[in-house]
Amino acid sequence: MSGQPSSPTRRRLLMAAPLIVAGGVGVGFWRMLSGMTKGSFDPHDIHAPALNRPVPDFALPDQAPGTGFSATDLRGLKAPVLVNYFASWCIPCVAEMPVLNALKDRLPIWGIAYKDKPEHALGFVQRAGNPYARIAADHDGLAAIDWGVSGVPETFLIGPGGIIRWHTASPITEAMITNTIMPLADSLKP
Repeated sequence: MSGQPSSPTRRRLLMAAPLIVAGGVGVGFWRMLSGMTKGSFDPHDIHAPALNRPVPDFALPDQAPGTGFSATDLRGLKAPVLVNYFASWCIPCVAEMPVLNALKDRLPIWGIAYKDKPEHALGFVQRAGNPYARIAADHDGLAAIDWGVSGVPETFLIGPGGIIRWHTASPITEAMITNTIMPLADSLKP
């Protein structure tokens, strides 16, 4: 069979396969673009499967000038806290810092420095202002995988008992605070 030519039907199928795959990719891309023009596609809305589930198991060391924390710390909470993944090399993280600094007196914020050198993360919070009540370091990014983090900044609202109640994969804005974060945080307070 190895020396015989393949049948005409099989050759046509093999020649058509790349066109079929390209057509499928094209339809998917068209649907995404169509959703963007209608306002129904948000690239930051990643439908995190972690919502309404306990925080994953993790324990992270201190990141100066703060104190590290673990899943046990978050599961012991009686009031909500915001957990913010950030990095000194992240431009959107710089952009959200004034908003986080304005929020820190209304809602505790715990930060996790993601794949950052300790001295760079320290310099970042010293320059931008430190909105964090506690700061941990995720040097290798393994805890971020368990959280489902796809990039920085990412922020989670953790309710009492360590339950993830809200998540965004975009910088925090005043509108998010007013329309979503604070109403939900207020509803979770004892």
